[in-house]
Amino acid sequence: MSKILNVDNSNGLVVISTEGYLNKDLGEEIQNIAVEYIDNGSNNFLLNLSQSNIVNSIGASIIIELIEKLQEVDGKLSFCELAPIIEKTFNIMGLTKYCKTFNSQAEALEALK
Repeated sequence: MSKILNVDNSNGLVVISTEGYLNKDLGEEIQNIAVEYIDNGSNNFLLNLSQSNIVNSIGASIIIELIEKLQEVDGKLSFCELAPIIEKTFNIMGLTKYCKTFNSQAEALEALK
């Protein structure tokens, strides 16, 4: 079952942690949460995918839409704890040209604060 595990907003960085398959449903959940935060002035996001081991094209395309939304508000999306297959997929799709990736959430929090 795919779901949002946690959303944490501290020091201007919104951390969204997921579990399960990054497909249409989970992608839309991520996007809905992010849009709500964007509408309230947040524009810096970290997606922790440590519990998500697979992504499909629809999930990835929703992430691309989110990147485009964030570019409109001078925002940033970063990723941490990507499974090797997701990291490879994001590299092939060019997502990592627009987003930083980090090995751990702690590393990301330190770099992004």
